[in-house]
Amino acid sequence: MNPKDEISIAGLQRIVDQWITEIGHGYFSPLTNMAVLAEETGEVARQMSRLYGDQTFKEGEKPDLADELADVVWVVAAIANQTGVDLTEAIRQNIIKKTRRDLHRHEHRKASSENSENSENSEPRN
Repeated sequence: MNPKDEISIAGLQRIVDQWITEIGHGYFSPLTNMAVLAEETGEVARQMSRLYGDQTFKEGEKPDLADELADVVWVVAAIANQTGVDLTEAIRQNIIKKTRRDLHRHEHRKASSENSENSENSEPRN
């Protein structure tokens, strides 16, 4: 695989499976992978709290949100593989579900945003 090639979700699942079976010597148990996912999610939270929140990095610590997000995606693909989930189809169905459920749910955010933009651009009233 060329590192510059685009990777589909199905391709990602295949790459993760091949790496785990050939280089990683097999999958961890599903429960262990769930714990690894929680750990990796915590590492994303740590990056976010330092990059966008009030915490700061320790001396010598470097920001690498991209790597931490990639770790989460990797573990999700591993869990999907070992539990028989086709992530492409799961994501497709998830988008359909969210669209049906939330089609009008967030309209107030757009209206609020437009109202605040209009009030910022208007003359003060006496």
